[in-house]
Amino acid sequence: MTPMDPELRRTWLFGPGADAAAHEAMLACPADALIADLEDFTPPQRRPQARENISALLAHWRTAGKVAVVRINDLATDGLIDLQAAMAGRPHVVAYPMAASAAQMRALDEAITAMENTLGIALGSTEIMPVCETALGVVDVRSIVTGSARIRCALLGAEDLASDLCAERQADANELDYARRRFILECRAAKIEPIDAPYTFSDAEGAFNEAHYSRRLGYRSKSLVRPDHAQSINAALTPSDEDVRRASAMVTAFEAARARGEDRALVDGLWVEVPTYRNALRTLERARRLAA
Repeated sequence: MTPMDPELRRTWLFGPGADAAAHEAMLACPADALIADLEDFTPPQRRPQARENISALLAHWRTAGKVAVVRINDLATDGLIDLQAAMAGRPHVVAYPMAASAAQMRALDEAITAMENTLGIALGSTEIMPVCETALGVVDVRSIVTGSARIRCALLGAEDLASDLCAERQADANELDYARRRFILECRAAKIEPIDAPYTFSDAEGAFNEAHYSRRLGYRSKSLVRPDHAQSINAALTPSDEDVRRASAMVTAFEAARARGEDRALVDGLWVEVPTYRNALRTLERARRLAA
């Protein structure tokens, strides 16, 4: 079953649009959402080939139970050609690069609506996902998402963002820390699901550690560029047995305290109050839904 609730889509894997071997490797890994990228991951000379196969690829991924995603180019360049090629495959999500304005989202919404009408696709069923990979995209994400009701999540860029910031890219990602924190704040305020930037280094341990840190900040989803990182990132973003045990202890202790007329309960050195209790309930519900 395709996880259509944005908060359950833990991993968003980018891959090239014209590489059949890469497509099979993507499908074989446990990533929740697969992104066929017609932008940076597909050189311009290979885009015609990618467009020939994109609708069949997206339909294949849908049938396999994945969230099928296509990242098109800017509508000011080849984006409309990309979209026309992809929509017959009924992508769950269309990702838009270098998102910078609500006007871009409105234009994409209108184009998708016209194609849904033509192809007999349920109106409004195709999501739009802005990829915020510039300083402007990060600070203006709340404004950007007002451009379309199709937007349920937004994705934070890494390499393009670091370049735009004139930042030195390192595996510890300290150079992106403020953007990562700012982005989740803006997205939560806009009531959409934030997707953390990809870990673009090779080691799976580093990917796990970065995802675990992202989770501490409040992220429930992360993008990636290597299929072999999907398992470790999924693990970092899924409540562990210990997480479930601790959350259950908090819920039990707090509810018992409230039944006695007390305002809070002490669990493992932490005073569990109403917000902590709600977080514990959220953890248990997430664990249940992901297990299902």
